[in-house]
Amino acid sequence: MEIARPYLLFLGDVPDALAAKTAIGIVDWREDWCLGQVRLPGCAADTGLPDMTIAEGAGAGVKTFIIGAVNAGGRLPDHWVESVVEALDAGMDVASGLHVRLASVPAIKEAAERNGRQLHDVRHSTMTFATGKGTKRSGKRILAVGTDCSVGKKYTALAMDKAMNERGYTSSFCATGQTGVFISGRGVSLDAVIADFISGAAEWLSPETDADHWQIIEGQGSLFHPSFAGVTLGLLHGSQPDGFIVCHEPTRTRMRGVETPLPTIQQVIDMTIACGKLTNPDIRCVGIAINTAALDDDEALAYLAKVGEKHGLPATDPVRYGMEAIVDKVSAEFGAP
Repeated sequence: MEIARPYLLFLGDVPDALAAKTAIGIVDWREDWCLGQVRLPGCAADTGLPDMTIAEGAGAGVKTFIIGAVNAGGRLPDHWVESVVEALDAGMDVASGLHVRLASVPAIKEAAERNGRQLHDVRHSTMTFATGKGTKRSGKRILAVGTDCSVGKKYTALAMDKAMNERGYTSSFCATGQTGVFISGRGVSLDAVIADFISGAAEWLSPETDADHWQIIEGQGSLFHPSFAGVTLGLLHGSQPDGFIVCHEPTRTRMRGVETPLPTIQQVIDMTIACGKLTNPDIRCVGIAINTAALDDDEALAYLAKVGEKHGLPATDPVRYGMEAIVDKVSAEFGAP
C-alpha cells in the first residue's frame, strides 16, 4: 500500500484529542506532508494545522484525504460520509484506519468509481504476498522488538530512523501498523495478513537495497505474548534484521490482556537471537529503549543506567533522551556512515 501526499487530515467532530490520535501522530512525525485539517462543528481536537475546507485543500494540491479520527468500534459515522464523498469529488484519494471498509459504504464506493480515485483501507490490505523465502538480501536492517505489546516499538523505530539520518546514514522507516503506514506513506498492517504470508510481507516491506542503506522496521507484538507471537515471529524472520532494539515498560508485571508474566529483557534478547538466526545468523541486539513515562527524571536515569550496565548495551528513553547512544552502538558495530 502506497499513499500519495500531501495529506488533508479529517478530524470529524471527535470529543477529545485521544480520538484524533492517528492525525496527531501523523503531524508529530510528518507535519511537512500535511497541508491542513478539516474539522466539523463541535470537534474538540486540534492538530495545530491550518483549518481548511475540502475545496481549499484541493486547490492547495492535496492528494489524499486521511480519516485521522477513531471512535468506538471503528465505525464511519453517517454524518462523516458527506465529507468523504466531497473529498473524492474534489479529486482526492481517501485513506482510513477504521475497521469498516470504505467501499462498503455505497455512496463512497460510487464516488470513488465516478472519479477514478483510490480508497485505502489501511487495516485491510488488498495486496497479495508471496511466502517468505529467507534468502539473504543486500542492505542493513534494524527491528524494534518488545517485552510486550504497546511498549513503544513504533516510536522507537521512528526515532531511530530520524537519528540515523541526522547522523548521516541513509535510513528509511518501514511501517507494519496502520498509523505507521500513514506516517511513512507506505507499508502494510501485518496483523491483517494471512499467517502463511507474514514473513513474505515483511520481505516485501524491507526489500533488497543498497549495501549502506538502513531500513528501520516497526515491530509488532512480542515473541512472548500468547496472542500475537505468531505475527512477531513472522516479522522477525521476514525482516532479517542485522540488529534489534528491545522495547520495555518497567512498571508492568503481566502482558497486556493476558495473565502471562512479563518476560525479562534478557529473555527477549536471547529468544530474538535464537529465532532470528534462522534468516540472519549474525543478528545482534544494539540497544534497549525504555518507556519511562511512569518514572520521574531521577528514577528514569537511575533505571536506564542500571539496565545498560546489566546488559552491556546502551539504554535510553527515545522520548526523553533521544537515540544517539544506540546510533553510537550501531556505528561501533557496523561502521560509520
